[in-house]
Amino acid sequence: MSGQSITDRITAAQHSVTGSAVAKAVCKATTHEMMGPKKKHLDYLIQCTNEMNVNIPQLADTLFERTANGSWVVVFKALITTHHLMMYGNERFIQYLASRNTLFNLNNFLDRGAMQGYDMSTFIRRYSRYLNEKALSYRLVAVDFTKMKRGIDGVMRTMVTEKLLKTLPIIQNQLDALLDFDANPNELTNGVINTGFMLLFKDSIRLFAAYNEGVINLLEKYFDMKKTQCKEALDIYKKFLARMTKLSEFLKVAEQVGIDQGDIPDLTQAPSSLLEALEQHLASLEGKKTKEVSAASRASTLSTAVSSLATTGMSFSRMDEKEKQQALEEEQARLQALKEQRLKEISLSNSASASPSTLSGKSVNTSATVDLFTAPAPTTNSMPNLSSDLFDLQPTFVPTVQSTPAIATSAVNTWG
Repeated sequence: MSGQSITDRITAAQHSVTGSAVAKAVCKATTHEMMGPKKKHLDYLIQCTNEMNVNIPQLADTLFERTANGSWVVVFKALITTHHLMMYGNERFIQYLASRNTLFNLNNFLDRGAMQGYDMSTFIRRYSRYLNEKALSYRLVAVDFTKMKRGIDGVMRTMVTEKLLKTLPIIQNQLDALLDFDANPNELTNGVINTGFMLLFKDSIRLFAAYNEGVINLLEKYFDMKKTQCKEALDIYKKFLARMTKLSEFLKVAEQVGIDQGDIPDLTQAPSSLLEALEQHLASLEGKKTKEVSAASRASTLSTAVSSLATTGMSFSRMDEKEKQQALEEEQARLQALKEQRLKEISLSNSASASPSTLSGKSVNTSATVDLFTAPAPTTNSMPNLSSDLFDLQPTFVPTVQSTPAIATSAVNTWG
């Protein structure tokens, strides 16, 4: 299964006839070729999401239609294209997806007609569930966790307690759906699933970075919370530790399939003494007998834990900065290529206008024009002296204007 199929070419031709450039780009991004969507088609669709005259619902519906195809390659690439636009396209694209009641209904998808159909269909079902959860998260909080501002003054670090306790479980659910993709290195065997895995890897980095900052904020507020809030916060923290372990396994797979070690952040866990301090504080609020812990000891434990998690956050930030720098370098290279191409075109244009053959042609044409419409200079030797009776009887020959309409009429008759 290499190269575009006849069906791909026919579908693209149909969209060319109907004049739908967006639909044609979607078709070309989701061909039967055993490779990820081509960058030029993805870039075009990203640009479309930024154009106000492009119908976003129509673009999304075209992608949904491609997921109705029976081939796992086409369906997987449609999901990848959708995910790519959610990550890098204009925000109004994910806003539209979040406004829909249903997105991808692929829980029963199975391609029995291809050699890898059974294995890849499993990952298609898992991948579609993650994209559904990503859109649902946006609907619930009106923000994409992978794009929100981070740092000391970021969204999760400055969120109030009540909102924080509602937001962190939403991040947990989205991260769970992502980690449920659960692919091992032996299953990442082609360019299609590898492209999808790379997008999931990038989302996992940014998503966990927001999750990590929310937990730091939670811990800093924990000892000032009410009893019910402490109970919720403790449960969130325990789940956070479990997801950190699962994420580390996901990152090991990423390392084994060739992702650079420098792109994989370090996960530094908080000391176990913090969990004990959190449990003891909740027990004391519930009136249970616990071991007495001094305020100074508790503050020291909390400070150590926050410092450890902050180190993890810095590791995630370096990953983001590296990707931004890479994107900037790619943009500069693209602009430089366009500049060189433009200079080359100007150089070719100048050389063509100054070529000897062109100049000689122009001189010949000019001289011909002068010879035809300029009266010849009088000469003594070139023409004989015509003094016959015939020429003496006729006046000097002067062309009359009557010949001009004849020429015009002939031209009109010729072109009909």
